[in-house]
Amino acid sequence: MKEPFLKPLAIVEQLHLHGFEAFFVGGSVRDLLLQREIGDIDIATSARPKEVIGLFPRTVDVGAKHGTIIVIYEGSMYEVTTFRSEENYNDFRRPDNVTFIHSLEEDLKRRDFTMNAIAMNHKGEIIDPFNGVEAINKRIIQTVGKPSERFSEDALRMLRAVRFVSQLDFSVVEETKTAIAKHSHLLDKISVERMTVELEKVMRGHNTTSAFKLLIETEMYKYLPGLLEKRERVEKLALYDWSNFKERPEYWTLLAYVIELKDIETFLRLWRLPNKIIRAVEININGLIKVLDSGWTNQLLYQLGLDRALQVQRVYAVLTSQDPKQLNETVRTLFSLLPIKSRDELVVRGKDLLYWFNKTPGPWVSKLIETIEDNIIKGNVVNDKAVIKEWLDHCNLK
Repeated sequence: MKEPFLKPLAIVEQLHLHGFEAFFVGGSVRDLLLQREIGDIDIATSARPKEVIGLFPRTVDVGAKHGTIIVIYEGSMYEVTTFRSEENYNDFRRPDNVTFIHSLEEDLKRRDFTMNAIAMNHKGEIIDPFNGVEAINKRIIQTVGKPSERFSEDALRMLRAVRFVSQLDFSVVEETKTAIAKHSHLLDKISVERMTVELEKVMRGHNTTSAFKLLIETEMYKYLPGLLEKRERVEKLALYDWSNFKERPEYWTLLAYVIELKDIETFLRLWRLPNKIIRAVEININGLIKVLDSGWTNQLLYQLGLDRALQVQRVYAVLTSQDPKQLNETVRTLFSLLPIKSRDELVVRGKDLLYWFNKTPGPWVSKLIETIEDNIIKGNVVNDKAVIKEWLDHCNLK
């Protein structure tokens, strides 16, 4: 047993000590076998939720009805879920009936894909009743049991398949792909928020080309917000390298630009994105259009600021197939040469203008500050108080 399983191993051993079975399950075991970075570590057990709560001093009931308790151990949180079977998915997302059981294999049977239906015991031994290890070795995605049943139970699994194509560089077996195409309309039953999470993981993956192609082949794209009539634009998304992006707005900036939207805000609101992201994307796209049209100017760099300018530059690099590192250095150099980097560096304040002009406050103050700021950026005047006053007198801007 190796890190990061050593700490939660104490939870497994505590369950064993009291006569219960317990195993590491799901994505952490899959990623261990793939030698990928391991995220959340989940545990499946024969212990009932009340029994789990009774065994550990710090727990959080996040879904005892469905068997899940979070155990907080040495500052980390681990989901501990009772072995269960599930029936009736009337909302195509969550089971109406959950039955607690005593069989690990039956519990693994309800999972989505064979590569995720693998368990590991406290000795580090793999339990693999559905040939998930073989699927990992072949780099394929296939459902546990009949794909039509798995997708009818939880329609989000179809979008998860696309995400795994992008993240893991796996391919979907034909039977599973056919079932996705047949059941893609069930995505209408899934909350937009859940689809947004999956699409963002798709965009952050290493094989976005195959992932977007799968969205087209299975016609899943039709059931994603705002993409029904955008087949050709979604196909174009597969042409770009998304791997150099760093910030969330960059992904949505490229997507919104390539989709060629008339109303960016309305489209992004369909995806339930927060106002902060929507505003950032709108600013990015306005800046991107200007850069594509006439390159970087001092005014644009100043308006955007360095962080936002670098976001725009990374999207520009993707669209023009240029080296993002080199282009980013160009932006950093140009920004460093600006006479001022923000309004905070402006030596003139509103009180100076009121004193110089002996006038009452009003909108004219902020307008004149903007004029001074703009001319400093253009190089028409130096950011020096005496020089600015003389320039104002000379230009008769009082």
